[in-house]
Amino acid sequence: MPESRGPGTPHIAYRTIVTLAALAVVVWGLKAGGTLLLPCLVSVFLAIVAAPPVLWLERKRVPVGVAVMIVMIGVLGATAGFGFLVALSVRDFSQAIERYRVRLQELLDPILDLLADYDIQITTKDLYAQIEPAAVMDWAGSTVGVVLSAVSAITVVVLTVLFILLEAAGFPRKLRAATSDPVAAMGNGAKIMLEIQRYLTLKTLLSLATGFLIWLWALVLGVDFPLLWGLLAFVLNYIPNVGSVIAAIPALLVAFVQLGPGTTGLLGLGYVVVNTVIGNVVEPQLMGNKLGLSPLVVFLSLLFWGWVWGPIGMLLSVPLTMVLKILLEQSEESSWLATLLGPTPR
Repeated sequence: MPESRGPGTPHIAYRTIVTLAALAVVVWGLKAGGTLLLPCLVSVFLAIVAAPPVLWLERKRVPVGVAVMIVMIGVLGATAGFGFLVALSVRDFSQAIERYRVRLQELLDPILDLLADYDIQITTKDLYAQIEPAAVMDWAGSTVGVVLSAVSAITVVVLTVLFILLEAAGFPRKLRAATSDPVAAMGNGAKIMLEIQRYLTLKTLLSLATGFLIWLWALVLGVDFPLLWGLLAFVLNYIPNVGSVIAAIPALLVAFVQLGPGTTGLLGLGYVVVNTVIGNVVEPQLMGNKLGLSPLVVFLSLLFWGWVWGPIGMLLSVPLTMVLKILLEQSEESSWLATLLGPTPR
């Protein structure tokens, strides 16, 4: 006899098809609208991080406008200082590129001669051309447009954060007026804010520790531009799983060209020790299971948001997935998805 189908089978299939189609449309919209959505999301996350000092100043009877301006001046000062350090390091690196070209040629020529003895011909003309001072200056000139675009985006983000902070005090009243269940809405909003604040605060402190230790180790070993490698380790530590590996590659290449394989091995060992201790010992102790995401989900979210929004998506992958999980927990129909995103129950 043919297998009978329940009356709800077509309905379930229809809902599944509609849900998958809706998800495809949402993902397409996220990817297509990245130019508009990314500055808004970055602004929201920065406003969430900046909100506690603003509220603290308000409790000290500082007017809202003055409190916001004080915090914004601090944020802009920190951003400008960070940009200045990066620009200084890049300038020093550009000035030393000729020395690296000569040193690289000294390292590669014996190897190429040995390969030539076995009739293996490898030309390095194109490689050396890429690290000529003129080529480096051309590359630096081509980045001017990128820098100008970044300045424009930062201006939009700063203005958006400013307006969000100025209106933050009125959000609870707006929620009470706009929703049928303001208590639940405010509870969910507060939970999202607290989780993001906690994650970004701890991640920033851990990234600062990582950057400082990498800077110190590179300085002790005598590797050029230790400040640049520390800054790179600080920024890329926000990218889970692969950020620390990406940060190590240019530093190891410079160490190899400058000081040889022995120092390169010691520098690489330092990267392994620092990232193992901070990433696998200190971070789990501080965050515990409060992150609420399984390691697999963290890695998959890195791939997904990186595909959707590039490097910025990778930086925001964990906070975005945390927000998604909290929202999924609010509905009985989607709570099972939130459970799958979370760590294995004990």
